[in-house]
Amino acid sequence: MTFAELNLEKSILKKLVELDYTNPTPVQEKTIPTVIDGNDVIVSAETGTGKTASFALPIIDVLIKTVDHSKKRKQIKALVLSPTRELAVQISNNFKIYSKYSNLRTSVVFGGTSIEPQKDILKKGIDILVATPGRLLDLHKQDLVNLDYVETFVLDEADLMLSMGFIDDVKKIERLCPKTKQSLLFSATIPPSIEQLANEILNAPKRIEISKPYTQNNSIEQQLYYVPKPKKNELCLHLLRNTVKGHIIIFRRTKFGVDKLEKTLLKNNYKVDSIHGDKSQTARQTALNRFKNKEVNILIATDVAARGIDIDKLDAVINFDLPNIAETYVHRIGRTGRAGNLGASYSFCSADEKPYAKAIQSLMEGVITIVEDHPYPLDPKAKPEIHKKKGSKYKKGRKSVASKKKKKRWY
Repeated sequence: MTFAELNLEKSILKKLVELDYTNPTPVQEKTIPTVIDGNDVIVSAETGTGKTASFALPIIDVLIKTVDHSKKRKQIKALVLSPTRELAVQISNNFKIYSKYSNLRTSVVFGGTSIEPQKDILKKGIDILVATPGRLLDLHKQDLVNLDYVETFVLDEADLMLSMGFIDDVKKIERLCPKTKQSLLFSATIPPSIEQLANEILNAPKRIEISKPYTQNNSIEQQLYYVPKPKKNELCLHLLRNTVKGHIIIFRRTKFGVDKLEKTLLKNNYKVDSIHGDKSQTARQTALNRFKNKEVNILIATDVAARGIDIDKLDAVINFDLPNIAETYVHRIGRTGRAGNLGASYSFCSADEKPYAKAIQSLMEGVITIVEDHPYPLDPKAKPEIHKKKGSKYKKGRKSVASKKKKKRWY
């Protein structure tokens, strides 16, 4: 099937030709006609499958046909909720690109930056609004955004919304929109909590599930290294010096871990930058731009900060810390090996992460190669490292003064 066969508006097809988009991805092929027909949908599809275009294109198509093109002040007809600033900006940019040859106006609002420019844009009137939940509610409390005319409500990355604690905000926003509207929910996974949310906000939705990319993508070479936790830095440096080259994202579980690794790599003269939730929007966008423009070749990130980053021709992913959710591993490595390019992933597993590795291997059906020949192997009998607090050490069979202190009774 081609995009032309989906009967999209000519102005949309013109832009798709310029972008060299010929054939829709499976999620686009199934979702676009369903949305155009006016159905609510719940879509389960992984990162890198083309989800954004699967809701952006039909929304633009419908609005071109139905929106009032007079000089009246524009009202928000489509609302897209995104969990992160980076993803919101990316979605907004995609809407603007696809609707280039129309009169539709798209804008984005998010926290972590001045609210004044966003107020000015909203006052001028827009057709499509992409927003993060917190900033949208702030604007609504100030009577600066009117959701009374919303016809299509999109909840993107619903599983991430849940993990970030935004579900209550999402429900509030959904109730601020008209009861009669089309609702679209997109999520990488559909756990029971997402099913419950879908039952609350969707009306007889059509379900679309796209097979996981790891069953289709053989262009990513996956390697797993068992390594003591204190030796992960050394192993990372060893791989960067001898094996891993090019444009690289390194994932760490915490913001503290991101900062710590960045300092280590900078001391070793690597061109590196980082993103995480504690950094300002300006700092995060600057880091992304430096990485995309190849001013630095290594970007260190947490999963939440990196969700939605769209970077072409990423050479490798290093999982410095294994994710505790197996599906998150798929999200991470899915950023490399795209569009027919070869990619690679290198994952470090300490003793305490062995259960995570087992779950990931099971999900990936054993396609990950375990590398045993490296300078910092993990003792097969090793137990998780225990980091004792100061004052809890034992000396010559006697407890330290700190450990002798009478314990408080918590009852």
